[in-house]
Amino acid sequence: MRIILLVCLAFLLVSESFAQEKLKKLVEERESLHQAWKVSESKKTGIFGNRTKKDMVETHGWMERIIDKDNLIMEELKLLRDIEKTEITYEKNDYKFISQKQEREIATLKKVLAEKDLEMQEKQKSTRTYEWTTLIFFVSTLLLGFAYSRKRRS
Repeated sequence: MRIILLVCLAFLLVSESFAQEKLKKLVEERESLHQAWKVSESKKTGIFGNRTKKDMVETHGWMERIIDKDNLIMEELKLLRDIEKTEITYEKNDYKFISQKQEREIATLKKVLAEKDLEMQEKQKSTRTYEWTTLIFFVSTLLLGFAYSRKRRS
């Protein structure tokens, strides 16, 4: 399961860097199209320095190319967003898996600790029983010894 996640994550990282390079290239191409549009916009080949229909059609063509390039850039940005969203989802799932694993381990440790606590309580009970038995035996031996010595003196 983890290997599959790692492979997918590696694939996403490679595709993200590829997508960023492609985006950079698209932006550079758009900039060159924009420069060409500016040149076309400044052309005035008509009489008295006015713009002709041909000049306007050429400018319009450059504008269409810029819009097409902008659409490609938007698609690439959407792809990058999807890649980042997927990466975040994988990271979230990894953290979720780790936290669930730790919760299971904590529950196991709590169970073992409770069992050890019960064992210690049982040992304390048996030790206390032995202590009380020894105390009672000692006190009874003293009392019997005292009673015996009194009987001998009288």
